[in-house]
Amino acid sequence: MTELWLVRHGETDWNREQRLMGQRDIPLNARGLQQAADLAASLHGQPFDALVSSDLLRARQTADVLAAALNLPLTLDARLREEHLGGWQGQTHAEIQARYPGTWEQRRVDPPGFRPPEGETIAEMAARACAAMDEIAAKYPQRRVLVVSHGILIAALICRANGLPLARIFEQNPANARAEVVRWPPVETGD
Repeated sequence: MTELWLVRHGETDWNREQRLMGQRDIPLNARGLQQAADLAASLHGQPFDALVSSDLLRARQTADVLAAALNLPLTLDARLREEHLGGWQGQTHAEIQARYPGTWEQRRVDPPGFRPPEGETIAEMAARACAAMDEIAAKYPQRRVLVVSHGILIAALICRANGLPLARIFEQNPANARAEVVRWPPVETGD
């Protein structure tokens, strides 16, 4: 089993505004950069065999800080991007509820199968993320890998690694710039 240290990117202004980013390329704010530096300091001395990150700017900036502090080469992987939220990207929860009545509730009822307008489902995002983790685990068996990505994608990986259904994804959403450790390959689930 490979030990994956899953890290959500540091804070952005859109996080503070509760604005959904999806795959929009938003930078870290000053607090997010400090969170990344604090995380790097807390991980100092931990042996990692690799560092892989989403190619979106907020994850890349977080990973760059970690790479420099931990002296690790950085590999970017677009499969680690956040869920594509289509027409919801750039909007707050209130704006989504006003523009797309009832859809926010539909997402809560069927997280894996709900598709935002012009977006992807959580199940589709989880499939691409799991494929990336399978490759990482095959390349680094019995080793420790640092993975920098996004909240919902990491929550999907936590669900899969722990044998939880994707219907429980919103319970697993991690804090910014914090490591969640899982072992890969995952326990099989029915969804």
